[in-house]
Amino acid sequence: MSADSREMGWTRREALGMLGMGVAAAALPAGASAAPTFPKGAVIRTVLKDYAPEALGGGATLFHEHLSLVPDFLPRWRQFALEAQAAHRPPNAPSPANQGGTPPAAPSPSGPYFMQDAELMAEEMAIATRDGISCIVDGGHADMGRDIGFLRQVSMRSGMPIVAGGGFYAQPFYPRELSAMSEDQIFRALLHEVEADPIGAFGEIGSWDYITKDERKVFRAIGRAHLATNIPIFTHTGIPGKSALEQLDILEDAGVDPARVVIGHLGNLVDPKIEVHRAICRRGAFVGFDRQGGPADDQVVPLVMSLIAEGYTDHLLFSSDFSSAAQLKRNNPALGYAKTLTVFVPKLKQAGATDDVLRQIMNDNPRRFLAFVPNISRKA
Repeated sequence: MSADSREMGWTRREALGMLGMGVAAAALPAGASAAPTFPKGAVIRTVLKDYAPEALGGGATLFHEHLSLVPDFLPRWRQFALEAQAAHRPPNAPSPANQGGTPPAAPSPSGPYFMQDAELMAEEMAIATRDGISCIVDGGHADMGRDIGFLRQVSMRSGMPIVAGGGFYAQPFYPRELSAMSEDQIFRALLHEVEADPIGAFGEIGSWDYITKDERKVFRAIGRAHLATNIPIFTHTGIPGKSALEQLDILEDAGVDPARVVIGHLGNLVDPKIEVHRAICRRGAFVGFDRQGGPADDQVVPLVMSLIAEGYTDHLLFSSDFSSAAQLKRNNPALGYAKTLTVFVPKLKQAGATDDVLRQIMNDNPRRFLAFVPNISRKA
């Protein structure tokens, strides 16, 4: 562990203390926010069972991580990202090493791919629980090679509640037949997925760079599927965040309440004026800072602190979009799946964010986002 990691990271005791684990509400600091309220009949749907949202309030919920991908997903992701950057780079401009939040290709330890090793993943989830995480949302789906059965194994072995995402990712990963499908056919495919699997969120639903015709079609179908099911939506924006407002436009035009939407990856959109971030908050949606717990934190902390200062605390969500074996707790004790809580959140506290504000963002906001009243019963 580096000296910087020791200075900025939190111990398990410190993380649990910030989250209020085992602390009565009366013991919270003066001015502490009230506990969130949820609609009657609302649940957070995980791969094993539906939870009352109140049941997951003892720790943090991470709204966008990955626990189940096929081994070739990230190599393909990186190649598509480099191609998108090259396509829009001015002539004769130098090729950036890592533009717009593209994850660097870190060397992975040898052995079985970690997202297909249930024993290893259960160990990592158990550690994340001890570090203060109460629930994790897996942002994968079929076009990423997500395996619901694998998620169930990991959840059963570790005790970690895991929410499964659903839908379609972004243009480079769409099934070949999707371009020929109508919006109505995509809508029916989404309903079939919800009826077949315990989907707890539509996400991550993406536009790759500038939003394409097919991606608009998928977003419209996602909006319709939300109206039919009440399942919340979180997104993947282009590199960096080029289609953030258009995504929200499409979903709102479909009739979606912005309070049911997270526009993701907005830590990549580094704008000291926070114009897009502020616009999304004002419209009632959540801003997702979901690649946290690493080098990108330094550019994100000022954005978050500005939004907190302007009164938008209840529109913020944090996560790490975890995808690298090199960042597993087994391979780097300073990181792990809880790194948003143990690495990023302490930097915000050092910048002046209070425990109460951080607890609201990590505990309350994601439960408000994920809780929905089901229109389709989960499959027994």
